[in-house]
Order: sequence, then structure tokens, then C-alpha cells
Amino acid sequence: MAIWYKASGETQEVFPKNGKKFSLEELQGYVGGSIELVPDIMDRRKELVFCNEEGKLLGLELNREATLKYAPPGDVLVGDVLVCSQKEIR
Repeated sequence: MAIWYKASGETQEVFPKNGKKFSLEELQGYVGGSIELVPDIMDRRKELVFCNEEGKLLGLELNREATLKYAPPGDVLVGDVLVCSQKEIR
């Protein structure tokens, strides 16, 4: 199970279509474009955090909740964000 943090402030539990692992196309669908892995500068997270690679260039809305939980210090996350375990990625 993964958590989809929408820029609107909503969160939703989501699952891979095949029940095991998310495809690249699924990840892209959740973030609305090309994916970018958000760096874990502090090396504290167990999960992977994906955002839209071009979100800031496209002027996507600030994702407050994802920023508070997952953004590197001094940065922000925009647009929808997907958080999942390493086991859920192909």
C-alpha cells in the first residue's frame, strides 16, 4: 500500500494494479508526469517519495503536507506526491 498526497490536501491509500508492484506508468499517473525521486538527505526514511520532475517549472500547487513530511531542508514539494515502499517498485 502506498499513500498518495494530493496537492489539494487530500490523502488516499493506493495499491499497484497488479497487487504487487507499481509500474512506471502508474507512478507517472499519480504525480501527473515524469517522476522524480525526492532525495532522503538525512537517510532516515524507509519509504520512497516520488513527485513530478517538472512540477516547479509547471507552477504546480504547493503540497503542504508532503513538504512538511518529506522535503529536504529549505525545499518544497509541489503537485501530487506518492510515497511507497521499495518492495512496491519494479
